[in-house]
Amino acid sequence: MNFRFIFSLALFFFLNLLSNHSRTVEAAPNYLWHDCPNTTLFAPNSTYQSNLNTLLYNLSYAAANNADGFADATAGKDAPGHVYGLFLCRGDISTASCSECVASGIKDVVKRCPGRGVSKIWYDECMLKYSDQSIFSVLEIVPGEAMPDAGNVADPNRFVQLLGETMNYAAERASGSESGKKFAVVEANFTSSQKLYTLAQCTPDLTGSDCNTCLRAAIASLPQGEGGGWSFTPSCGVRFELYPFYNASAVAAVVLPAPQLPSPPPAPLNRPKGKSNKSTTIIVAVAVPVGIAVILLFVACCSPWSITTKTYEVVEAEGGGSEITTAESLQFHLATIQAATNNFSHQNKLGQGGFGEVFRGQLLNGQEIAVKRLSEGSGQGVGEFKNEVVLLAKLQHRNLVRLLGFCLEGEEKILVYEFVPNKSLDYFLFDPDKRRQLDWSRRYKIISGIARGMLYLHEDSRLRIIHRDLKPSNILLDSEMNPKISDFGMARIFGVDQTRAKTNKIVGTFGYLSPEYAMRGQISVKSDVYSFGVLILEIITGKKNSCSFQSDGGENLTGYAWKHWRAGTPLEVLDPSIGDSCSMDEVIRCLHIGLLGVQEDPADRPTMASIVLMLSSHSVKLPQPRRPAFFLQKSMERQLKELKSGESTGGSMPWSINEMSVTEVSPR
Repeated sequence: MNFRFIFSLALFFFLNLLSNHSRTVEAAPNYLWHDCPNTTLFAPNSTYQSNLNTLLYNLSYAAANNADGFADATAGKDAPGHVYGLFLCRGDISTASCSECVASGIKDVVKRCPGRGVSKIWYDECMLKYSDQSIFSVLEIVPGEAMPDAGNVADPNRFVQLLGETMNYAAERASGSESGKKFAVVEANFTSSQKLYTLAQCTPDLTGSDCNTCLRAAIASLPQGEGGGWSFTPSCGVRFELYPFYNASAVAAVVLPAPQLPSPPPAPLNRPKGKSNKSTTIIVAVAVPVGIAVILLFVACCSPWSITTKTYEVVEAEGGGSEITTAESLQFHLATIQAATNNFSHQNKLGQGGFGEVFRGQLLNGQEIAVKRLSEGSGQGVGEFKNEVVLLAKLQHRNLVRLLGFCLEGEEKILVYEFVPNKSLDYFLFDPDKRRQLDWSRRYKIISGIARGMLYLHEDSRLRIIHRDLKPSNILLDSEMNPKISDFGMARIFGVDQTRAKTNKIVGTFGYLSPEYAMRGQISVKSDVYSFGVLILEIITGKKNSCSFQSDGGENLTGYAWKHWRAGTPLEVLDPSIGDSCSMDEVIRCLHIGLLGVQEDPADRPTMASIVLMLSSHSVKLPQPRRPAFFLQKSMERQLKELKSGESTGGSMPWSINEMSVTEVSPR
């Protein structure tokens, strides 16, 4: 038994002792929920376990000695053993209660999430999370959870209106610049004898804009028709009750006045009944609601951007109904986007995609954004726009580009994303000079990040998403060269239990399409695995899959990599610009995974869960690959001729040889 393992055990027992001791002083916290996806696994006696024990000890110590109710910490110096963590206690509880809650969280999370490198746990009094990737100042809206707290209200319609107004005001105060703790409590009089109590809180490391975005999403998910409830995400949480659930003596609550309801009409004068009385009644009945509507419309129009709930009909998936019918998101006014992009000026243009232009912009609060503006009159783009809004409104992951909002005004159909400064992977990878910026450690981080993002799409999100167009130009790189998967216009929604489907319309980019999808229209998660396998080979070699590696054009990238693998010279395919400063074992292992991904039989390809495990744990044994699909370029050309003549499928396929993305015209 080595010293590191003994030290880890000692730390773990110390944490348990600390937890048990504190329970004798404070009441046990109220557990709500936990989440521990299988994206990253670690062995019990690994470096990550040792670092995790150190991290949890540091967080426990910080909770007991920090009056702020929030702290973050790291442990370990080098990947893959580095671990990041933080806790957040409710802004009204004492340091002793915070320490007790964090100690309970530490004890519970290791039991509920054994061997998981990414874990989160929530209590009424606190939240704790840790990850193998940096989580500091990172907005995380999913996974989210909403829980009702039983209770009835006398006037549900008026209560919902009051709840919305009060929660929105609490969100404004919590995310405002004057709120350093990102915490606010707001009260409002519901009836003469009943009061509404609300709370909103974000992790203090978020920007005000991100805090506001998170709280709006949490408020939209609050349970309906209840007298109380919670809604929380990894970055924020909100709660409401009809009783004082927080320590009012520890925080300064804002009390909103009761909403001004229309005054009752004056008592009728003692006059003969007739047209005059009827006219007065009609005027009052019409004028009051119209006046209220005008006021609300004026407020909405004066706001630079407003929160709305839109319902979009998602087209029926072939062979089954859609899994999503609504998208709740932030809707921007067109004037706000025009101001942010200097009216879509050419100087702000970032590029041109398949469905329109992309512009860089800056909101009034200083936040940078990327604006995707669909081409006017694009019949193809409308379906993809709705598809992308519905998908991205529900998907949140550090390796997916985050949707901030959208705009639908007149002919304009606009998506607003977070701004990712380092353009796309192909911008670096296929440029002889810029590819030198991608050393092996960065390439390995990019491969691992893409794998985690795809695993989230396939298994860990509330939906099962097949991307269908995974390629270097759809991988964006942030300021730290972390990958973010983008462009979900061609994505396909699967049911929770659905594993495969068939289509007569093929979309995507030639060279990244799996053979069963390109030739028979068969879609599954293994279709994306094939694209990911090609992507790994391109990242390792720095060469496009469409390149020829023989003078007669007979061998493509997959064949080139397979030839060197079979010959026992796998390092011959490595991009020369990487140099010698790389882990040869990691290169060979990634090449091995890439070849497994491009197997002709989908059953021989690993799942994304297996790939993530293969990348994170070198002790996992990999099966031997077979000859990849589309081995020879001439074979591909022959297959193309068959497809275009209808010999194989009875119809032509809507994609071309020159690596263009082509989308189907009819709904999916």
